[in-house]
Amino acid sequence: MSSFNPSRDDFASLLDESFGAEAAVEGSVVKGIITAIEKDMAIIDVGLKVEGRVPLKEFGAKAKDGQLNVGDEVEVYVERIENALGEAMLSREKARREESWVRLEEKFNKNERVEGVIFNQVKGGFTVDLDGAVAFLPRSQVDIRPIRDVGPLMHTPQPFEILKMDKRRGNIVVSRRTVLEESRAEQRSEIVQNLEEGQVVEGVVKNITDYGAFVDLGGIDGLLHVTDMAWRRVNHPTEILNIGQTVKVQIIRINQETHRISLGMKQLEADPWDGIGAKYPLGKKVSGRVTNITDYGAFVELEPGIEGLIHVSEMSWTKKNVHPGKILSTTQEVEVVVLEVDPVKRRISLGLKQTLENPWEAFARNHPVGSEVEGEVKNKTEFGLFIGLDGDVDGMVHLSDLDWSRPGEQVIEEYNRGDVVKAQVLDVDIEKERISLGIKQLGRDTIGEAAASGELRKGAIVTCEVIGVKDGGLDVRLVDHDIESFIKRADLSRDRDEQRPERFSVGQKVDARVTVFDKKTRKLSVSIKALEIAEEKEAVAQYGSSDSGASLGDILGAALRKQQEDQD
Repeated sequence: MSSFNPSRDDFASLLDESFGAEAAVEGSVVKGIITAIEKDMAIIDVGLKVEGRVPLKEFGAKAKDGQLNVGDEVEVYVERIENALGEAMLSREKARREESWVRLEEKFNKNERVEGVIFNQVKGGFTVDLDGAVAFLPRSQVDIRPIRDVGPLMHTPQPFEILKMDKRRGNIVVSRRTVLEESRAEQRSEIVQNLEEGQVVEGVVKNITDYGAFVDLGGIDGLLHVTDMAWRRVNHPTEILNIGQTVKVQIIRINQETHRISLGMKQLEADPWDGIGAKYPLGKKVSGRVTNITDYGAFVELEPGIEGLIHVSEMSWTKKNVHPGKILSTTQEVEVVVLEVDPVKRRISLGLKQTLENPWEAFARNHPVGSEVEGEVKNKTEFGLFIGLDGDVDGMVHLSDLDWSRPGEQVIEEYNRGDVVKAQVLDVDIEKERISLGIKQLGRDTIGEAAASGELRKGAIVTCEVIGVKDGGLDVRLVDHDIESFIKRADLSRDRDEQRPERFSVGQKVDARVTVFDKKTRKLSVSIKALEIAEEKEAVAQYGSSDSGASLGDILGAALRKQQEDQD
């Protein structure tokens, strides 16, 4: 029988090999055998000089259920070969973590999903157990939409996607949202493939906004826009829909790239605009309800799905610059007249004022040209007066129709807003909605009458009554013609010393000669001086000249005596 007697060098070599092997074991996962179970600890032999202890709780549910027995082979992590108590420091939890890291790295590199359990809430998110490795789940990555209560998701195995791994720092970031989005995209794609435009389907109203409602079609949402809910005007979707309501809709459009689906409800009903022209012929008087009022008019619902517009210009014959809201109110029932129908643009123009008689037509019928009317001065402008008349219409008196003899610019100052005046109807233009009035036409046209008779002409001798004395001359009235005129200071006498207005008095009568008479401009001027010069020429012609030896005084004296004898 042979014996092994190693030399000193051989023993040192074996010892180094043994220590080297043990050193290589530290910080790694090894297999061991459970040699005993004492209270809450498992004694494990990992083939080293000493055994190690591992708390049973690190073995999880297997230890709790009593499935852990002596002789079982388990994997543990060797932290240190021997501690102060002479035992190996082993960890089942770290072993599981190391195993998980290896598996997780493989799945991360292959972009594969992993399974985990959300077990705790931390700042900014949650912690997830990935079969031993702890990962961080940001709050924004929990679900597609923010959720208030994460309780139902806690402690339940579910898939996650690894977004980032850093083994050196021990950091793992995962996302549940990306998994849901992928699943949803796959589901949406599959559902969209089974849908067709024009198809009628049922869905459940999931959400309502100001512009429409989102309808769940069984895993994919479609938008039912407010304008596609009914043929009539719908101000807000809540007028006809409620969340949770089951509705029948038609698929209008499908965008295969974005998977957006447009839905419609009104498309399932007959289009009320079909045959609209025959139903609402031009000029027909119909009733409706005011649904909306804007700056430019009011919308009237004639029947469900059919609305017409009363433009602001068609609301009132007389109220031109008034907001439609001052004439009509929403929900008001009104009678209107159809003015225009456009089936292509789906527009109907309505008139409100056409249901009433045109006030200009009524005025023309009740007040023919030449008749006299009375009204209140509504406004004064640079070109005339506006007079309020029957039927809430206005008539205008032009400056030229205020007075026969005086300038209109002067006469208009005598009128004020609120004055009640009488006038004559000169013309009524129904199409242009204009009424022309005249105030002077109610009085005598003395100048016109005199011109027509031929009594008044340039060179005629007239008797004037002084009605006013001014520094610049005299205001006079032609006695026989009842016409007023003005004699300038220079025309008061041939003699400059006698050209003094103050030598005349109101009521005094004087003779004068007409120097200007224009029928078109109605301008009339008279002059005492011109009369004196004319009489002097006539006297000289009849009674001699200065060449006969008679003085000018003798000639004028003889003429005056002859004039006096003729008068006697």
